[in-house]
Amino acid sequence: MGPRLNPPSELRLKTPLVVDLDGVLIRSNLFVEAIFAHFGRGTAEPGKFMKALLRGKAALKSHIVSTTPLDVSHLPFDEPVLSFVREAAASGTPVYLISENGKAYARAVADHLGLFAGIFACSASEYPSQPTKAQVLTDAFGRGGFDYIGHGAADYPIWEAARQRLAVRPSAAVRAKLAELGGAAILSKSTGGEVRSWIKLLRMHQWAKNALVFVPLVTAQKFALASMIAALTAFVAFSLAASAIYILNDLVDLDADRKHPTKKARPLAAGTVPMAAALYMAVLLLLAAIGLAIPLPGEFGAVLAFYLLLTTAYSFWLKRKLLIDVIALALLYTSRVVGGAAAVTVPLSEWLLGFSILIFTALALIKRYVELATRLDGELPDPTNRDYRKSDLSVIAAVAAGAAFNAVTVFALYISSDTVHRLYRRPDVLWLICPILMYWLSRILILAHRRAMDDDPIIFALKDRNSLAALGSIAAILLFAM
Repeated sequence: MGPRLNPPSELRLKTPLVVDLDGVLIRSNLFVEAIFAHFGRGTAEPGKFMKALLRGKAALKSHIVSTTPLDVSHLPFDEPVLSFVREAAASGTPVYLISENGKAYARAVADHLGLFAGIFACSASEYPSQPTKAQVLTDAFGRGGFDYIGHGAADYPIWEAARQRLAVRPSAAVRAKLAELGGAAILSKSTGGEVRSWIKLLRMHQWAKNALVFVPLVTAQKFALASMIAALTAFVAFSLAASAIYILNDLVDLDADRKHPTKKARPLAAGTVPMAAALYMAVLLLLAAIGLAIPLPGEFGAVLAFYLLLTTAYSFWLKRKLLIDVIALALLYTSRVVGGAAAVTVPLSEWLLGFSILIFTALALIKRYVELATRLDGELPDPTNRDYRKSDLSVIAAVAAGAAFNAVTVFALYISSDTVHRLYRRPDVLWLICPILMYWLSRILILAHRRAMDDDPIIFALKDRNSLAALGSIAAILLFAM
């Protein structure tokens, strides 16, 4: 005898409507969310997790659901489906919610919406297959005695048993199969913005940060074709790896992002990109990044591996540690510079390394400053996914300013080094870069204080005319000094 769902205790005479929870009523999957939340909150017990995993999928679901509460008030509900359910409930139709991802989550959603006559959900020790769900609904309402809202191919057995078939965002293959079954009403279609959502998810605009891999090539003046190809390959490898980690980071931060005034529009938080597809994409991006790293020097592969390990640790743990998160971000930026040096096989100056760590620490602190200022101005509570308080703003600004101007000091010492005098014909011209750096760093600090910049100072700089003029001036000075 197969596993059974817990049926509602009261059934009504009117033809009921049954709506699936994951991927239908909400544009997400609560179990996948719970797994990332389980580890992302820093409270997971790996031993218990592994024990549950070895006992099978049912035991794993039971462990995750029982130890990982989710806030369902900010879930990405599919508005056309929710409107249809509201209208059905208002007309007197008994509406039931069905889920295979735990009764606790289904009950929380039902209580939040207040629309359902009951729920069908698996017990803590059972995991229903789709045919079993179809059988349970048939036992409860009779074949053809209920209407069903589903999404994908796994819902075929339930649609076959339903009186009326309703589909949400069905693929072409699903629509063809539904046509064989007699057709279905389409409640919600794809928005047509899938490409834009994927570009936003991969944060391709953030790839500009990976241009840091070209810094060693420029400072060492190694402009041979082979070196430029190696640097370009390193750039692409870092970009693909970064996009994979952005996906992971968004999965870990789903709950916090949904409560943020701007981050709630991110594709995974908003449910505009399927979670399963996002996970597959992350794996493909990582494999592609590793494949690009193979023909480059082994040192570059080691740097890329360090970057992946550190950024994964950042996503799951370090981002929640006061100031450690800032140091981790600075090291992640600096690793791009180190990776560029490894790719083109040039020695990395200790002065350049010190300058990189200090200036990226300053920029990471400014990023935190802007995030906290947004919460302060919006009268939002202290962030739950960061170990900072809104009252820390003045201290963060002071530490950011200190790190920024220490970076300028290190750059000045670099100009005085023997290395610079060997590489540049006019090394004294490089002193002109110092006031430009002081201007730019001071300006972004002031703009952050005025709430006049985005939460990422580097991306802001790439769109800001004054910042671009400063960058162009620095490039011109470097070329003239060579």
